[in-house]
Amino acid sequence: MIVESYLYEKLNGDVRCKTCWHRCVLKDGKWGICQVRKNENGKLLVYNYGLASSIALDPIEKKPMHNYKPRTRVLSFGSVSCNFKCDHCQNFEISFADLSYPYLKELKPEDVLMLCKEYRADGVAWTYNEPSIWHEFALDASKICRENGYFIVYVTNGYMTPEALDQFNFLDAANVDVKAFRQDFYSKICKAKLENVLETVKYMLKKGVFVEITYLIIPGYNDSSEEIRDFANWVVSVDKRVPVHFSRFHPEHKMMHVPPTPVKTIERAIEIAKKVGVEYVYAGNVWGHKNENTFCPNCNEVLIERYGFYVKKINLNKDRCPSCGYKQNIIL
Repeated sequence: MIVESYLYEKLNGDVRCKTCWHRCVLKDGKWGICQVRKNENGKLLVYNYGLASSIALDPIEKKPMHNYKPRTRVLSFGSVSCNFKCDHCQNFEISFADLSYPYLKELKPEDVLMLCKEYRADGVAWTYNEPSIWHEFALDASKICRENGYFIVYVTNGYMTPEALDQFNFLDAANVDVKAFRQDFYSKICKAKLENVLETVKYMLKKGVFVEITYLIIPGYNDSSEEIRDFANWVVSVDKRVPVHFSRFHPEHKMMHVPPTPVKTIERAIEIAKKVGVEYVYAGNVWGHKNENTFCPNCNEVLIERYGFYVKKINLNKDRCPSCGYKQNIIL
């Protein structure tokens, strides 16, 4: 199904897309960077509406979301293509695919609600590839699901515009990838701008979206103590209670030559972030590590015990530590 974009500006035959921070200006017949939006006779048309490449029921911890609705299950949806071109993309089979991808299934917004009921999900997650390029369908389907009691989560590179977030004013939570804390990395590896991602995080928080951040540590690229410290200081300047996941890199796509992240590097990053003042810091892709657990920032009591994506125990008095009474940034 092809629909007209919900966010664009007409410019004497050209159009300017306003869905993501690239804000592509397209002449007639030209496609945007995302490869799913096209200027057709002065109208910006969206070609991926309802086209799903991936549907799966996941624990919310897999997103990863550790402080929002732990132990719930989300029905996850992905489409194709992306507005980034990351050399290390872990879902490159779909993120670098176009509309000719052979396994696309067409859905209506009502189908998402039906599937949530069928799979007994607690919420919907827009994930796998970048969900903001699926804005129109994600918006329509989320509205229906939200009205029926399901919560909505985005797993995103943080490149959706303030205008897109204003339209999506019922987004409950998001995990945002901050892929590095140097523009040089974003220019070379992602073909994007770091400052725009940081603005999106701040705007999400301003709008009341529950935000967690993932920082995938890639050896030799974004793993210096100085860069990690700068990133952690920025988090504290925005909100020290935002949970941060330092995830272990595994070789993918055009970075098969880069070794996996040493666990000691993850532990060093966690130590730096905690010293700077980040309250919730997690080890990602390191199954069985103690920092998969949630600790009270005030007294270090174990509040949520995990193994991988699975919650073994929740030890909370509503939203407070049962040991010291400290109010947690955790939504049950």
